[in-house]
Amino acid sequence: MTHLRKTLVVVGHGMVGHRLVQAAVERGLTETYDVVVVGEEPRPAYDRVALTSFFSVESADELSLLPEGRYDDPRVRLVLGTSVTGLDRETRKVVLSDGEVIGYDALVLATGAAPFVPPIEGRDQDGCFVYRTIEDLEAIREASATATRGVVIGGGLLGLEAANALVQLGLETHVVEMAPRLMPVQLDQAAGSTLVRHIEKLGVTVHTGAATTGILGDGRVTGLETADGTIEAEIVVFSAGIRPRDQLARDCGLDVAERGGVLVDEQCRTSDEHVFAVGECAAPGGTMYGLVAPGYAMAEVVVDVLLAGPGTFTGADMSTKLKLLGVDVASFGDAFAATEGSLELVFADAVAGIYKKLVVSEDGTRLLGGILVGDASAYGILRPMVATGTNPGIALPANPEDLILPASRGAGTTAGVVGMPDEAVVCSCNNVCKGDVLAAAADDATTRAGSTCGSCKPMVKALIEDFYAAQGRVVDKGLCEHFSLTRQELFDLVAVHGYRRFDDIVEAHGKGRGCDVCKPAIASILASQFNGHVLDHETTALQDTNDAFLANIQRNGTYSVVPRIPGGEITPEKLIVIGEVARDFGLYTKITGGQRIDLFGARMEELPAIWQRLVDAGFESGHAYGKALRTVKSCVGSTWCRYGVQDSVGLAIALELRYRGLRSPHKLKGGVSGCARECAEARGKDFGVIATEKGWNLYVGGNGGATPAHARLLAGDLDTETLLRYLDRFLMYYIRTADRLQRTAPWIDSLEGGLDRVREVVVEDSLGLGAELEDAMARHVGSYFDEWKATLEDPEKIARFVSFVNAPGVPDPNITFSTERGQIKPETSAEPVVLGPTIPVGAP
Repeated sequence: MTHLRKTLVVVGHGMVGHRLVQAAVERGLTETYDVVVVGEEPRPAYDRVALTSFFSVESADELSLLPEGRYDDPRVRLVLGTSVTGLDRETRKVVLSDGEVIGYDALVLATGAAPFVPPIEGRDQDGCFVYRTIEDLEAIREASATATRGVVIGGGLLGLEAANALVQLGLETHVVEMAPRLMPVQLDQAAGSTLVRHIEKLGVTVHTGAATTGILGDGRVTGLETADGTIEAEIVVFSAGIRPRDQLARDCGLDVAERGGVLVDEQCRTSDEHVFAVGECAAPGGTMYGLVAPGYAMAEVVVDVLLAGPGTFTGADMSTKLKLLGVDVASFGDAFAATEGSLELVFADAVAGIYKKLVVSEDGTRLLGGILVGDASAYGILRPMVATGTNPGIALPANPEDLILPASRGAGTTAGVVGMPDEAVVCSCNNVCKGDVLAAAADDATTRAGSTCGSCKPMVKALIEDFYAAQGRVVDKGLCEHFSLTRQELFDLVAVHGYRRFDDIVEAHGKGRGCDVCKPAIASILASQFNGHVLDHETTALQDTNDAFLANIQRNGTYSVVPRIPGGEITPEKLIVIGEVARDFGLYTKITGGQRIDLFGARMEELPAIWQRLVDAGFESGHAYGKALRTVKSCVGSTWCRYGVQDSVGLAIALELRYRGLRSPHKLKGGVSGCARECAEARGKDFGVIATEKGWNLYVGGNGGATPAHARLLAGDLDTETLLRYLDRFLMYYIRTADRLQRTAPWIDSLEGGLDRVREVVVEDSLGLGAELEDAMARHVGSYFDEWKATLEDPEKIARFVSFVNAPGVPDPNITFSTERGQIKPETSAEPVVLGPTIPVGAP
């Protein structure tokens, strides 16, 4: 019997809409349903939780949850830049803004929420923004170029994220919160005060208990007025809460909650049996959930229902753990001790800026909730212990205060993971419980645990290791199937034996012929220790695609050209050369956030000719293709800025030239800020240096990307010589001991003792390795050479850059190129594929 296919329409392609489609594909719903997803933003779903990291990544694509721009399943159609303007429930059809009409058998509203802008006089002036989308951030960044001060209205989660964005943009930043404390929904008064002290150390001025009465200005913002006075500002960001986007539901007569949101039952079904609602636009039982985890749970429920399953949504864990302006903050369970008879255990260290509170049952045997500020390392253990109406939690130890006391004053976090009930939720973002993790480990399967915010990764790791230990199995930490050794062990073996060839290493310590995992990893180890050319005969075959041609391959098969511009400092003559090269080779040109100029669209056989001109002009490889140092970003420092206290440009140039070409387990980025205003965003880098009146503060272990992390202070008020010594040690210690493709932030967390251990080795020289690590760096500095210059001087290496062995220099006739906002690739062998309106080159 032939079954007619059905159609599922998903309105909204945010994080929750994307999760629903993922679940539909993974669980087989597309075997019977065609799925049409309509998103009004111009780009696919992206990680809105990590929105602030937009300012520290090289491309918004790094935040994308669907970087390919489409789903692998051909039965899923993604329509972007389009909104649903009408919904006819009788005929089960939706009308799109472009006029298209789509019929549906089932419809899911995933329209999310919109920022709430209070009805304040002056709110419509230039300089007023909301903080919700990448387009919002782009507009704020553009406005910040001519601004010096910014104000955020709202001191909740999103408000502090917005404040972080303004700080990263180099603005004097104020936060105005009407409640008597920051994050009033998650934190009590003491925790809020601790958070304020942390934030004000970063130069942010906090105004609590302050109601905004108006926005000053005459068409353009000049300040903000509160009941207590005025604050000068050129930028005002509203982050005073969100409201569910339920207008489509209202227009077609669906039931909505009293305070907004589409009313849904436990199956997330609206008052129309064919229409569902999930995420921030939905109101199960009249309650709107403003976090991503409940939205993910609703998405899974809808897919289960469409598959004729018993899925139900009965509420969600509203626990929160995040890093705000570099400060760890967590709130879970009954954080305000609302349960009758509950008791509070509090540890506060005002000097260290730490506040911890546990809420326990009256008999002291059950954990009900808690708050952590300044140190949230215990969150992964504490949150699954919480007792709820359906989950008895885990019995507390005899001295529950040991759970929050520092190790030097108590037992530290003593709760193990083995005693947790299987129902205990390990990953609240994806609703993965302990039993799910253990079942996946038993079946060698996977879960989504740790794939969203990443805070549960230590818990998941501990669970799996405990499980394997109980089974009498050993966790294999080998590099791959060809090496049972870790990267660190292989690094040490290469250093001891002086191996220079992969074949010698695999013969002595491995098996087989190697793979795409171990070959690049060993190539990196050899490059780190001996600094040879990556295209030398012994290592050429080990390189991945990018290193093999000293360029990043792009999605259309062309390559990028990225010359090094230390500190972003460049002469007019060199700028002219870059412009001429881009013009003559028809390259798309992009100024990046890393103070570089990237040229895209080069054919492989063009790379030597392009680099010959750049090398002749004095440029060298920027190593954008390698797991190596990329850039050391800087502000203008004391040379130009009235706030600067040190020469940040000079130091950034010196550091970039010192560490250029340094091969490492993963890419490295640095930053140098000339004052505490942090215009270079140094604390978002693997190593960051911030000037003080006495010298330099050194921060380590920051990065952007999918799991952004702020760098943490390693040592303060250093003179330049000491700074270089500590940085040399830190980088070499990382290169020696990190796992393959491990950034500095997770590497530090993986060490026993974490940052304290790094400080012991680097600053205190507890292992006596200081001089050895410094010598290793000195060898690198002394043996540096420019890879592209050396390649151009070697005919054997140049011979690699041909499309066809029998027709060197002849372009592939099948390659076509697309326009990119007016930058057109000329003289291709086929007509260019025009993706949008063509703008004449040179047009404004």
